[in-house]
Amino acid sequence: MSVDVPRRIVLLRHAKADWPQVSDHDRPLAERGRKDAPVAGRWLAGAGVHPELTLCSTAVRARETWKLCAAELPKRPRTVYDERIYEASLGELIALINGTDDAVTDLMLVGHNPTIHALADALAGEAEGDAHARMNRGGFPTSSIAVLSLTGDWKSAEHGAARLVAFWSPHD
Repeated sequence: MSVDVPRRIVLLRHAKADWPQVSDHDRPLAERGRKDAPVAGRWLAGAGVHPELTLCSTAVRARETWKLCAAELPKRPRTVYDERIYEASLGELIALINGTDDAVTDLMLVGHNPTIHALADALAGEAEGDAHARMNRGGFPTSSIAVLSLTGDWKSAEHGAARLVAFWSPHD
């Protein structure tokens, strides 16, 4: 496969979580999160964003978000629940992207702030319209989605290598 293949990286921050007396990893979605996650899935479907592979944090709130979001897509992508995404550093998330099989052209990551926001901001060397300003103004709220385009293989995903083509938040 040519290294000049256009690729898409879709970053989804988990939906609003509840704060029961459980470990942080085991926190479930709050009622608002259970409402927002399917809306995010409908936005993806309507925008024509259909990831082939989703790498999702193993945290309960991320898994629940992805399940509700994916139910709204025309076809559920292959999903890998990866414990490295929970509490990952920016460098660790970039390494996950870099390790993606080049046969995949549309990759989604479902994770947590502040790292999902930092990843979108770091990868976006340029942006369409006001997408970058809108993403940074709101601080990447829960259930928000950033869509970035990248030309090259996954190993070329590094600081400034992508273009932020869309940013969506359920409460914009």
